[in-house]
Order: sequence, then structure tokens, then C-alpha cells
Amino acid sequence: MIHFLDFQWHDLINPQFYIEYGGLWLLLFVIFAETGLFAGFFLPGDSLLFVAGIYSHDLASQVLPSSNEFVDLIILWILIAAAGVLGNLVGYWFGRKSGPFLYERKDTFFFKKKYLIRATDFYNQYGGWAIVAARFVPIIRTFAPIVAGVVKMDKKKFFYFNIIGCIAWVFAMLFAGHFLYKWVLNNFNVDLKEHLEMIVILIVIVSTAPIIYKFFFTKDKTNS
Repeated sequence: MIHFLDFQWHDLINPQFYIEYGGLWLLLFVIFAETGLFAGFFLPGDSLLFVAGIYSHDLASQVLPSSNEFVDLIILWILIAAAGVLGNLVGYWFGRKSGPFLYERKDTFFFKKKYLIRATDFYNQYGGWAIVAARFVPIIRTFAPIVAGVVKMDKKKFFYFNIIGCIAWVFAMLFAGHFLYKWVLNNFNVDLKEHLEMIVILIVIVSTAPIIYKFFFTKDKTNS
């Protein structure tokens, strides 16, 4: 159990902190910020949804008490997907309003131009489907909607890919967390709640692997 008085800065990337201390409403805000505000690039996304699947009953009961696990998951799926969609819409709007200014802005703790450039390359490579694919890639997930706004992607097209991407992302992570937790508990009598740190580390490694690979691959290609 994490107590607020014992707060450490590294708790900001610990999904269990948000769930145990802030519950569902803080979780929704984190998803909104991580997918729409460039200052939210460091927040946990994949791991937070995965852990939310493990705690699905506790979180969903804050809105509608239920004894049905599928009802709990559907409630969370709808609410979290809505927060993600709204977050991306804010990012898109910000990109349209800010435009080229972002590419001239100096780096700060909450803004790294290199991430914006990587998201731009990602968007140029995959087009509209970049909005969907970006949901599953940390950091890129935060900047992709901003880039879509900067390049003035058609609003209807963005809204379409935004909804598809968010629904798929939330479903995959949320349901994976819930049913993997049950499967491991029933078959191996292991409670994943007692091993969340290892799970989070594994998710971070898997989700950031494409970025790390692309970084080193591009570097090697450039030097060759």
C-alpha cells in the first residue's frame, strides 16, 4: 500500500500509486493528460491500464457497484476510452493553434523537441493510421495528435482514427491485465498484485522496445 506521506518523485511513473491514492478519477485524468498534453509524456499509460485491469472491480465500483466482472470492464473501457479520445482532441487542437511555434521552442523538463520530431516522422511514415499505432507507443502517443494538428490533418479523419485507436488500446491493455491476472492466479496460485513492480518493468521494456530499436537502427544507418 502506498501512502501519500511517503510520496517519492518516482511514484509519478508508478501506476499503483495513481490507482491506490487517486482511484478512478485520477486514473482518467492521467490518461487524458498522457494522451493530450505534451507535459504528460512521462506519465504511465500502458502499465496504468494493465494494472487497472487487475483492479477493475475496485475502480468500477466507484461509479456503479457490480458483481459482474464484464460489467466492471465495460464501464472502465467506456470511461477510459472517452478520457483518451478527449485527450487526443485537446492535443490536436493545441497542435493546430501552435503550429510551427513548437518546432522553434526550446527544450524544458516538460517539453522535448526530439519527441515531437520523432512523432512527426512516425506520422509521415504511417499517415492517418499513425494515430492508431501511436496509442501503443509511449511518448509517441503523447505527441502524435499534436503533430496531426500541426500538419492540419482533416478533422473528421483525425476523429475517426482517434476513436478506433483509443478503443483498441484501452481494450487490449485493460482486458489483458484483468484476464492474465485471473489466469495466473487460478493456474499457478500467484497473485500478480504482489509483483506489480516486475510487471510494470516488463511492460515498459516491451512497449519502449520499438523506440529504442528505431533510435539505434537510425543511428547506425546514418553512420554507415
